[in-house]
Amino acid sequence: MPDYRDDLRLAHVLADAADAATMDRFKALDLKVETKPDMTPVSEADKAAEELIRGHLQRARPRDAVLGEEYGIEGTGPRRWVIDPIDGTKNYVRGVPVWATLISLMEAGEGGYQPVVGVVSAPALGRRWWAAKGHGAFTGRSLSSATRLKVSQVSRMADASFAYSSLSGWEDQGRLDGFLDLTKAVWRTRGYGDFWPYMMVAEGSVDICAEPELSLWDMAANAIVVTEAGGSFTGLDGRPGPHSGNAAASNGTLHDELLGYLNQRY
Repeated sequence: MPDYRDDLRLAHVLADAADAATMDRFKALDLKVETKPDMTPVSEADKAAEELIRGHLQRARPRDAVLGEEYGIEGTGPRRWVIDPIDGTKNYVRGVPVWATLISLMEAGEGGYQPVVGVVSAPALGRRWWAAKGHGAFTGRSLSSATRLKVSQVSRMADASFAYSSLSGWEDQGRLDGFLDLTKAVWRTRGYGDFWPYMMVAEGSVDICAEPELSLWDMAANAIVVTEAGGSFTGLDGRPGPHSGNAAASNGTLHDELLGYLNQRY
């Protein structure tokens, strides 16, 4: 099995640089925010963080391709870094601390590109999570100061904690009835949003989560962290990995039941 630890160390360096840039502008009174064609916000910090990461990668991994939310795809080849400079921009621009930089390395293989390294860094929360294929998932301050992640062992939906981002999107897909049935079936629901539910699934503090509409950069880093912690990460169609345009993550035990609810009237 390939050893991705050098790539993981680089991803931490990239996250450190991004954290410094994003925290410098967090809650800045003169932060510039624009609206993209899809009506989502983008701040100057989103752009600056992605430019910073791309610059580092150009020097450290010039042969690798880079795909980012703000500047698209650059380069070709079997290795591709996937970047979301600020996942949770709406929180960021309003001063809510739940946002993170998502950095993933994907490699070409059977079934297309698959994540092999992922770092999720949420500096305003003082948290970071990471994983490399075959090496497990961890959280902590640094590679040398970390705790291994393991999903929960909850086996009954009635005992499960379900996290999601919002109600919007489920109705557009005709899945709202199944989503609401799921909220009634579980022990607890919370709308933590964005990257955080996936990290809590990996930590074992949440058992299931799902989102109806996502891009690859929203999912790649989350997917490797969840699966290396022993969980399942698929699309709502059940396809493993971050390629379905939506996501369902769980401790594994509850995954089929989770998908059943979200597809029952679809």
